[in-house]
Amino acid sequence: MKTIALLAQKGGTGKTTLALSLAVAAEKSGAVAVVIDLDPQATACNWGDRRQAESPIIVDAQAARLQQALARAKAGGVDIAVIDTPARSEQAALAAAKAADLVVIPCRPQIYDLETVPNTLEIVRLAGTKPTLALLNAVPPRGVRAEQAIEALNGFGVQVCPTQIGQRSAFGDAAALGQAATEYDPRGKSALEIVEVYEYISRLLGMQTSQVVANEQSTKSRRRVG
Repeated sequence: MKTIALLAQKGGTGKTTLALSLAVAAEKSGAVAVVIDLDPQATACNWGDRRQAESPIIVDAQAARLQQALARAKAGGVDIAVIDTPARSEQAALAAAKAADLVVIPCRPQIYDLETVPNTLEIVRLAGTKPTLALLNAVPPRGVRAEQAIEALNGFGVQVCPTQIGQRSAFGDAAALGQAATEYDPRGKSALEIVEVYEYISRLLGMQTSQVVANEQSTKSRRRVG
């Protein structure tokens, strides 16, 4: 089982939306996925309550019980565990980072998010050497903010995902229905971006499968059509 932890010490970076989106993308690729919600606000769990489909599995847990939740998931045949962490909780972030095969740091291209990235990286360092990936989220359609943010993140010494997630209403509209953007608007730009991010993360984790290859070919076909 591979474990991905979504970490950011600032709220509003899109951790929960991305955690749920990655889990749904994993399920669509043929993997069994679980989202472990460490946030006391239980946003991921609330999404699961609105959801009609039975997967991905959403588990409400506390940081002190994270290892037990992961052990049960592995014993239950889960392929990918995605940990959603709360903002401003070093205990939860540290526990998630210690358990993760990959730490993903969602970050909007603005100073308020960027200036908290070093704090998140310090938690990752305390957890030990962990592969870490910054993911730009809610990127506006125009302007140079993304390029400036990438330069800043590179300066922090963190790898940046080559695919950016745009600022799109499909994510909020999908969440209201207990869906991911890939389900709400499968041919939309938001869905395409999530699929590309999931495929990139899959390769980082050594999880490339025939289904992922098929998704890549489908993505290229859509690009040619578009």
